Amino acid sequence: MAVYAIGDLQGCLDPLQRLLDRIRFDPSVDRLWFTGDLVNRGPQSLEALRFVRDLGALAVSVLGNHDLHLLAAAWTGARANKKSDTLAPVLAATDRDELLDWLRRRPLLHHDAALDFTMVHAGLPPQWDLDDARMLAAEVETVLQSEELGDFLEDMYGNLPDQWSPELSGIDRLRYIVNALTRMRFLRPDGSLDLVNKGPADRPRFGLIPWFLFPGRRSADLRLVFGHWSLVGEIASNTTFSIDTGCVYGGGLTALRLDDLERFSIDCGPGLHKKRPGKKQGRKKEARK
Repeated sequence: MAVYAIGDLQGCLDPLQRLLDRIRFDPSVDRLWFTGDLVNRGPQSLEALRFVRDLGALAVSVLGNHDLHLLAAAWTGARANKKSDTLAPVLAATDRDELLDWLRRRPLLHHDAALDFTMVHAGLPPQWDLDDARMLAAEVETVLQSEELGDFLEDMYGNLPDQWSPELSGIDRLRYIVNALTRMRFLRPDGSLDLVNKGPADRPRFGLIPWFLFPGRRSADLRLVFGHWSLVGEIASNTTFSIDTGCVYGGGLTALRLDDLERFSIDCGPGLHKKRPGKKQGRKKEARK
């Protein structure tokens, strides 16, 4: 049996099928982990969502920011018509309710003690250890699976609060948890989230620090696999493994075999989405919400 972690699909099902051929995926013995962002920007969001859902117990997928955006578009209409979105086929599908109900029940964090690996979409802020992260992820998961879902999704967007405190409560607490687990890339020197700059991890600006290199990070000894940031490179640090290699932008789709850390990648061909976030990095005014 082998367990393969696969980077962000973003609606790119054909490359996934080629990657599964490349690793000789055997559903009778192998298992798949997906780092989230199953949908959006690529041309096959509906097909990718159905494919992963139909894998059933063979696969685990954590929620990414684009997956949450799909839920917000479905429940509230929030920002549903962004120019780069390719969510319309999902929202118009005859089985949309079943797909969305399945999606809202995905975790924000997956931990496997036997494999000694944890998976999230973006990362863990420096103030949290594994126990903190599991507890806080579960708080949001409970809301996503409850009747409070619509109210939460209405207020989910925003860059504040940007500093963790155990005293945070209500929507401020939930928004921080979501932003940390699904949107985080850089941190400021005080440990607060910078959710504006998206450039290469090896060329930070404005004194920013990639989250996985932050001094004193409490999860530094945790083996963690993540996606979200296609400009990181193959290995973020000795214990953090970045596997989003920008398939939707014409890069590759990558699988990391967690048993022995061997990587497998296929070329996704011409970029399906022209704009790759962070190529031109600059300071922007943060949303004050």
